[in-house]
Amino acid sequence: MTIRDAVRVSGPDAAAYLQGQISQDIESLAAGEVAWSLVLQPTGKLDAWFRIQRVNDETFLLDIDAGHRDTLVARLRRFLLRTDATIEAVDDMIDSPLTWPGVVDPTDERQRIRAGMPRMGAELTDETIPGEGGQQLIDLSVSFTKGCYTGQELVARIDSRGGNVPRPVRVLQASGDVNVGDEVTVGDDLVGVVTSAAGDVALAPLMRKVEIGDQVMVGAVTASVVAPAQS
Repeated sequence: MTIRDAVRVSGPDAAAYLQGQISQDIESLAAGEVAWSLVLQPTGKLDAWFRIQRVNDETFLLDIDAGHRDTLVARLRRFLLRTDATIEAVDDMIDSPLTWPGVVDPTDERQRIRAGMPRMGAELTDETIPGEGGQQLIDLSVSFTKGCYTGQELVARIDSRGGNVPRPVRVLQASGDVNVGDEVTVGDDLVGVVTSAAGDVALAPLMRKVEIGDQVMVGAVTASVVAPAQS
């Protein structure tokens, strides 16, 4: 099963262009090294979350959740003016296994959910603020020491305020099976909607008043808000 699609960015200006567009400090990447990164809208909301590998001084290979490559290509080409770089969809894949804290098999949907690993098109949309994807996403994907990049201001401002965001993605452990689209409620208040589900575990962006350890209703079943699995 293909779970990732690939993009290549190459040319004399590729490194400088990417450094000004994405959240990761690619100037610190050695040849062959892989890191996670975000590319953002000027407002700071998310366009794409992906991995990037430095192949050599002028070539970078990126991969992203399957079905979202066109979004990544279009976004990276948007500001490609008077820049000697080529951005194209390719069949080559990053030669490093996909990993995430708490996940042994990244193709296992239940493990992904239990680890709080967000996915493009589910937890991550063009309305998502990066911090809503979880602290692990920020820690893996954002350099706070590199120079400026598009959308940086919102990321830096939220970090300076302790990472508080309106609707952080939460892991739910339910007492029965739940489904994508189920409403999450606390009392009479609608606090979110399930975006990923596998049996009795789910992910949902929830109002920030809902914290780890709280009890909620997911559709007709009870659920606990739990910390992401780490191993």
